[in-house]
Amino acid sequence: MSFLLTPQGRTRVRGTWLRRAVLAGALAFFSAGSALAQNLPADLEKSWRATRLPANSMSLYVQEIGGPPLISVNASEPRNPASVMKMVTTWAALSGLGPDYTWNTAFFAKDGGRVDAYGTLAGPLYLKAGGDPLLTVEELWGLLRELRLRGIKNLSEVVVDRSMFGQVASDPGEFDGAPDRPYNASPDTMMVGLGAVRLLFQPDRQARKWVPIIDPPVQGLRIDGEIKWSDAVCPGSPSIGTQVAASGRDIVVRLSGTAAGSCGEFSVYRLALSQPQYFSALFQMLWKELGGTLAKGLRDGRMPAGLMPVVSRDSESLADTIRLINKQSNNVMARTLLLTLGAEKLGPGATTQTGAAALLAVLKSQGVDTRGWVIDNGAGLSRTGRLTAQGLAGMLEAAWRSPLMPEFMSSLAISGVDGTMRRRLRDDETRGMAHLKTGTLRDVRGLAGYVLGASGKRYILVSFVNDDRSAAVRAFDDALVAWLAAR
Repeated sequence: MSFLLTPQGRTRVRGTWLRRAVLAGALAFFSAGSALAQNLPADLEKSWRATRLPANSMSLYVQEIGGPPLISVNASEPRNPASVMKMVTTWAALSGLGPDYTWNTAFFAKDGGRVDAYGTLAGPLYLKAGGDPLLTVEELWGLLRELRLRGIKNLSEVVVDRSMFGQVASDPGEFDGAPDRPYNASPDTMMVGLGAVRLLFQPDRQARKWVPIIDPPVQGLRIDGEIKWSDAVCPGSPSIGTQVAASGRDIVVRLSGTAAGSCGEFSVYRLALSQPQYFSALFQMLWKELGGTLAKGLRDGRMPAGLMPVVSRDSESLADTIRLINKQSNNVMARTLLLTLGAEKLGPGATTQTGAAALLAVLKSQGVDTRGWVIDNGAGLSRTGRLTAQGLAGMLEAAWRSPLMPEFMSSLAISGVDGTMRRRLRDDETRGMAHLKTGTLRDVRGLAGYVLGASGKRYILVSFVNDDRSAAVRAFDDALVAWLAAR
């Protein structure tokens, strides 16, 4: 027997099936959520339910150091860790290169930089770029000043040897379409000031206007537009719009937005030039300020053998550098560190692939389970990077048992005190009780590190959530840290 449904009947049937499907989905959601909640201590069960996140979106692993796991949920499932990836990169570099490792930036020339009576250097000046992840404008100025103190004034050309890294330049707008934001900076062997310029805004209260200043004022970079003046009470750090575009031979930063005069002077940082362009413009500006001349400009090239060093500078130690990377979650510094590890372990011309291979080899030698891991840029600013909660917990335990544990642990943000954790867990019971690395992307939240319990026991915590509502897990993660701190 067959039935012919009218349009109204078909609508009622579709409606019935739709209601059943929605009900089934809801039951599956609450069943999954309940299953996870049943694996949690009663103190945490309510906090997890309040997130309304599906259980299959989370990977969670908690253990006492040296003991069995206290909580394990989807712990072998590879997840996007966001910036938690930085703790993997920093630990592999710290244990693979040593805490006293430094980056060297050096100038070389024929005959050690001998000049004629007019201060003219015979032949090119060579710059051997060492991949320093935090060479500042002031430090570059100091190197150039040392050249001038040695009588060098007139240069024919400067050849920059970037061969420590291979072709590692990336499109800063590829990840999220915001190519002028410093967190998207591309790594480079000769990076200065993280590649970003400062836009300083000074208030002219009489004229009720903002005066913009580019720092450093490199040639070919200018500002267009203005920030509107407001008489409102300062709502916090001003948020303004910027757009960087080429205009003829110049690069123009177009401004938009409004800022309250009561906020006072403020700054924002933006990427306006590629790393090589920025370094070239900066070098020429500083050299000119120091009274030097440069006939042909700068170019990339290999440094020949037989040259002698003229001046050089060693960076801060790796142990000091990883504190900045982890506490402030600096992307381009982490990417540079991964490339450095690749260059030192597998030879110059490092790429993200050789950096990842070197990282995994270091962790394998420590017995860390990296099955399912995907290491791409080492910073976590990625949609493809993957870690497992249980594997990362194993790495954290290996780090804890290492003589380098104090250096690594001190690089992590302290709950309620500094870094990315300074505004979280500020209660007396949790402040200072955890050393953690956070991770945040649009649909990713991660938290991992060490928690000190009231009993004196130390716990390892790894939490990953991959879901378009992942931000809802923050209160649960904080409750989890508080629960461990009270144990």
